[in-house]
Parts: sequence; structure tokens; C-alpha cells
Amino acid sequence: MTEAKALPGHRLHVRFSNGQEGDVDLSQEFTGPVFSALLDDDQFNRVEVHTLFHTVTWSNGADLAPEYLLDLLQHQQQGHAA
Repeated sequence: MTEAKALPGHRLHVRFSNGQEGDVDLSQEFTGPVFSALLDDDQFNRVEVHTLFHTVTWSNGADLAPEYLLDLLQHQQQGHAA
């Protein structure tokens, strides 16, 4: 994971070290107390990429693995191509 940028509608534009990039819709992925806090736009917009672990992180302690995001991106892109 090299980049993550917050977009409207709880989406992220993500770029991976393998060159793949795209927009991932996370609006249906936030369950549980840590992730439900990210439904707040101000909190969601504070997304960062952890410099050591290359995970997507937020200031409230929520994080997502790059492998999860890549899988989600590929799945969502296939759904839109169908």
C-alpha cells in the first residue's frame, strides 16, 4: 500500500506497490465500535498509510490490511464489469 485518499461516500482511492489502484467502497464494511466511528466523515477523512506496516489506519485505532483492500478492490471492479 503506497497511498490512500478519502473520497465522498466512504470510499478510498488506494494505490498498491504492485501498481494497481482504484476506488474502494467501504460504506458497507464498517461494523463494530472501532469501524462504526468511521461513518463520521471527519474521522474517515483522517486516513493515513502506516509507514512501517503499509496498512490503512485512522486516528481512532481502526486499520485495514492492504491484502484486504486489494481483494475488495478487485471484487468491486469485477462487479462493475459484469
